[in-house]
Amino acid sequence: MARAAAGGAAAEALLAPLCAAAGRYWEGRLREGLAAEDCGEAFPCAAAFTAAADLLTGGNGGFVESFRAGEISMKGRGAAETAAQARNLRQTAERLMAPFAVPEDFSFQGVRG
Repeated sequence: MARAAAGGAAAEALLAPLCAAAGRYWEGRLREGLAAEDCGEAFPCAAAFTAAADLLTGGNGGFVESFRAGEISMKGRGAAETAAQARNLRQTAERLMAPFAVPEDFSFQGVRG
């Protein structure tokens, strides 16, 4: 799933550890009493989208918009387009996990007990 979400050109060496890390990330955000299995298909999809976003933004060592070698030239996605795609993948993962995960931007401050 992550390979397809990242556009199919994923670096195989990075993909497995990124997927494992994304799974741990989402497990750490699950609401109390929930396990990954309780999330159905949302959990593996969110982990795959998160791993794909990580791969897009950090797996290639930087962004290359175009490349030319003699008569052969290639034009890829620019940094802005890649960042937007990664942002969309992360937002989709957040929406998928919303019923199961604690919001990342939620915190208690100044609560009297």
